[in-house]
Amino acid sequence: MASLLNTDIGRLRLIAFLEGISLLGILFITMPLKYGLHIEGPNMAMGMSHGVLFILYVLAVLIVVFKYKWPIKQTLFSLAASVLPFGTFWADKKYFKPAEEALKNS
Repeated sequence: MASLLNTDIGRLRLIAFLEGISLLGILFITMPLKYGLHIEGPNMAMGMSHGVLFILYVLAVLIVVFKYKWPIKQTLFSLAASVLPFGTFWADKKYFKPAEEALKNS
């Protein structure tokens, strides 16, 4: 995991994973607790965590976009992935992991 933190793309991959997990946690755990069982505490905590991770994700994408001059299509898909369930996992497979591998091979 330490190698993930050595590059901007590696940091983006880590943040994307955490952001994706937090979104799934909200959708499939804390929202049912809030609206099904009227337990609001976990949703508030997870919502705050997700909000911070979402902002970090957008910033990490923008850092990578400007540093590596990603095309607009790749940029827009990477940003849109943050609002779709499982989107950040797809973006990692489609864009982030190949970009990190290309960086290692260069």
